[in-house]
Amino acid sequence: MAVEEQQSAKPAPAPRPTPVESPRPRAVPGAKPMHAINPAMARSTTEDLPDRETLIEMYRTMYMSRRIDDREIQLKGQNRIFFQISGAGHEAVLVAAGMCLKPGYDWFYPYYRDRALCLQLGMTPLEMLLAAVGAEADPSSHGRQMPSHWGHTKLNIVSQSSPTGTQLLQAVGCAEANYRVNLVSELKNTTANFHDDEVTFVSLGDGTSSEGEFWEALNTACNLKLPVVFLLEDNGYAISVPVEVQTAGGDVSKLLVGFPALYIQKCDGTDPVESLATMQSAVQYCRERKGPALVHARVIRPYSHSLSDDEKLYRPDEERATDAEHDPVKRFGARLIDEGVIDQAGLQKIKDEVDHEIAEAADQALAADPPKVETVLDFVFSPDVDPTASEFDTEDAVELSGNAGTMVDLINRCLHTEMSRNPRIMVFGEDVADCSRDQYLDSVKGKGGVFKVTANLQRKFGSERVFNSPLAEANIVGRAIGMATRGLKPVVEIQFFDYIWPAMHQIRNELALLRWRSGNEWKAPMVIRVPIGGYLKGGAVYHSQSGVSTFTQIPGLRVIYASNALDANGLLRTAIRSDDPVLFLEHKHLYRQAYNKSQYPGDEFMIPFGKAKRVREGSDISIITYGALVQRSLVAAKQAEQDGISVEVIDLRSLVPYDWNAIANSVKKTNRVIVAHEDSLSFGYGAEIAARISSELFEHLDAPVRRVCALDTFVAYAPQLEEVILPQVADVAKAISQLKNY
Repeated sequence: MAVEEQQSAKPAPAPRPTPVESPRPRAVPGAKPMHAINPAMARSTTEDLPDRETLIEMYRTMYMSRRIDDREIQLKGQNRIFFQISGAGHEAVLVAAGMCLKPGYDWFYPYYRDRALCLQLGMTPLEMLLAAVGAEADPSSHGRQMPSHWGHTKLNIVSQSSPTGTQLLQAVGCAEANYRVNLVSELKNTTANFHDDEVTFVSLGDGTSSEGEFWEALNTACNLKLPVVFLLEDNGYAISVPVEVQTAGGDVSKLLVGFPALYIQKCDGTDPVESLATMQSAVQYCRERKGPALVHARVIRPYSHSLSDDEKLYRPDEERATDAEHDPVKRFGARLIDEGVIDQAGLQKIKDEVDHEIAEAADQALAADPPKVETVLDFVFSPDVDPTASEFDTEDAVELSGNAGTMVDLINRCLHTEMSRNPRIMVFGEDVADCSRDQYLDSVKGKGGVFKVTANLQRKFGSERVFNSPLAEANIVGRAIGMATRGLKPVVEIQFFDYIWPAMHQIRNELALLRWRSGNEWKAPMVIRVPIGGYLKGGAVYHSQSGVSTFTQIPGLRVIYASNALDANGLLRTAIRSDDPVLFLEHKHLYRQAYNKSQYPGDEFMIPFGKAKRVREGSDISIITYGALVQRSLVAAKQAEQDGISVEVIDLRSLVPYDWNAIANSVKKTNRVIVAHEDSLSFGYGAEIAARISSELFEHLDAPVRRVCALDTFVAYAPQLEEVILPQVADVAKAISQLKNY
């Protein structure tokens, strides 16, 4: 069925549900109603309660969560663990959420307060305490992350990090992966662990709702009607900042009523019965594919933010006492006795059993083996696919054919052939589609990216695989991480390198770190294509940036930078077929230069990462360079030849990893070296290369290492200024002459 037919066959969107305040359960005698909940809400009756076994199970998990917190606090006080952050006060709504969702079937992006959820899903006290002591057997990270940074592959709990809010876009991408798989016929019967009614759960605190990525996540989830349950756990404080300072009006769910298809409910998150009814409603809404849901649960924080915080510094005693009256564990235990579900002796038996289990788990965790120190470099990159290996090297046997094409042409052709080969590839970003309104595709030429690099991809592969994103770079990368976690292969575009910075959190703290921080339990192999660089005459400050060193210093991220059409084709194919995150930099000035054109090398042409190319042989001076400086170095080298100076030019092509052997061999031959690049002189990428040459090849040098780089300023609009700021042929030629005469 055509995409247009599928869309037209869909029923009209259901009317947007009205935000609901869930009815309150019967209160424990003598307990005050929670101050943050509407006191006018009706109370439930005994008939509304779940069955006895369910109620006891809920209490047991809530109590267990609290007692693990308490044991960790004790261990921290004894200096036997190194950090503690608790989920105290959040237990009721989290146990309720866990009871409504399916571990290993649904997908979970919890935040650090969600201990009770993870217990309900199937994590054990031992697994949690293994994380607390930093043991190798810790299933969340194998001792690499703080405790309470949850992850569990068998339960579909995706590894979580410390930055608040970054999980939200990934959860949307996770749900979107299911949405895309259902649209792509080639994937429907070839993908594992995808279910028609699966739900993605993601939680956040009230402070996190101030993050821009929260709003970006809601926007996309509502736009695509994705089955994402957002659980907002509002305990009134983001460390020391109260909710009314964080949020206009002090109630974020009131600000969300305009989002279409978003089902909003509020509940007393300290009451497990009310929370269970609310969560069941939200999860069912998502399972029925009506859209996303948001549950705003009011909870408390009886302990400080973490053991690194002291809430007495900013919370008065009366406020803390009021919260203590609404302690969900104490209130629920009293309620079970009051309702006749269990007697005091039965409740005490549960407590004793849980305390014993936690004590045994703590002893086992303390005796567990720590990670081996020699493993610190494991899983920075994929242990399974090595893009530097010989199987990615078909360069020597290449057979060129057809008309010569530009870098744009050969990148575009690589994308076409790889998308034909692998239906898991999804291409998206700002303006990358030919035309988002499919009905106009036959009547317009099509956009295909501002540089036309993705032209005709949507026409060939459909809007389900090639589509435009919002103008939001974190949205692009965060969603792509979620898709990659599910086994899809996103190849996304950031329209200009100058605007990559809103995605920096996602790239630095999530994408590059996911495999390492989870001990290879999770990964997100994807490609980020980024037009970069200056020499545009008019590009100016915000269309000419070249700050590659910001990214080359990030472990876990491959960084590739081709200087010509042929290399761009082979390196991009390697990037797509590799198992790591790749930042693929495409110099805008080189996109359509006649001097770097090439005939087509074939659909299996690949260049391995970390393999430099000697583009000019020489004996007197070596130039180590990449990108736009390759051609400028070649021109300067030809000029120097007229003066009897033989210059060798090495094009790195791959910045992470880089080909140290090629550099060393060239320097040992010529004994003089220039490092040339478009980055600024100070702290640029070439500084590392120059430092390593000086350190490891000092005895082979007959002169100091020279650098030819941009000035330590910004690229200006006026062509006369740009020419002075960026390194030119004359600058390279001058360095060659000075170095030869040293």
